[in-house]
Amino acid sequence: MSPTPTPPSSSGSSTVVGRAIRKPAADAIDPAGALSNEILDGRYRILRKVGEGGMAYVYEASELSSGQSVAVKVISPKLSKDDTTVERLRREAGLAMRLNHPYVCSITRLGQTEDGLIYVVMPFMNGELLSDYEFRVGQMSLELAVPFLTQICAGLHHAHEMQIVHRDLKPENIFVVKDGSGEKAVVMDFGLAKENRADSGLSKLTGTGIILGTPEFMSPEQIRGQKLDARSDVYALGVMAFEMFTAKLPFEGDTAQALMIARLRGTPIPLRQYRPDLPEELGKILDNSMVSDPNTRYQTVLEFAEALLQTVPAPLATRLRGLLS
Repeated sequence: MSPTPTPPSSSGSSTVVGRAIRKPAADAIDPAGALSNEILDGRYRILRKVGEGGMAYVYEASELSSGQSVAVKVISPKLSKDDTTVERLRREAGLAMRLNHPYVCSITRLGQTEDGLIYVVMPFMNGELLSDYEFRVGQMSLELAVPFLTQICAGLHHAHEMQIVHRDLKPENIFVVKDGSGEKAVVMDFGLAKENRADSGLSKLTGTGIILGTPEFMSPEQIRGQKLDARSDVYALGVMAFEMFTAKLPFEGDTAQALMIARLRGTPIPLRQYRPDLPEELGKILDNSMVSDPNTRYQTVLEFAEALLQTVPAPLATRLRGLLS
């Protein structure tokens, strides 16, 4: 994917989008990729494409009935023919519609056009993916990273309270929104999320024994295909935090398989190996978030956030602590 920052398509007044991939030929043959200046489903005027990935195209659009700016994610017809993919999308939309939090991307509509294009509508937000933000700014300071991490923890806690585990936390699924009050991090893309409730249909999609997620950020229990809970998200968030501070991953491996083996058998690279300027306590906090055994890891994202707040000046910690209540 291109390292160039691109807008995303999420909730608020921004769009949650993957990094743009230029594929002129694909646009010519994929109707989902050539919708600029079209009217979609009689409801949305498509203004411009803002990003695309392996399964969808994201557009900035205007809702005809209200004039509101929205982000529309249109699924590639190739994938919309796959029943499992469609069901996952419907579940993502259903879960996201239930989540109502300033640090979670909301979904306002899941629709399908007469010619079969499936799409998801979200508020359009101004900003960029955390992955693009990291690429642009490099290693982050405590004062920059901890507020983002606290906001992510607040959004995840809201989901966890509803028994929803994200399962695919990574910088590409966090959107940094820029508005008049500054910057904030919003959790998006609950496409692999799972409720911790018995559901045979859901188990067929994301059940125990099936490895789903992004290898670099998957917890050991997720790699093993075991039952997941909020502690798996804590692990992924610890890996993401390490990358935010160092611009590197805490485990090394030449392949996805090697990375997963390192996660199962090894220990994280010490934070201060890359950032000797950061406090030793921060390294211990990140190590604790990435403990292989979930029973000895931070048990909730709130515990992780509270530990992180101990590393920043008291006035900042007090202000951020208010986000967690």
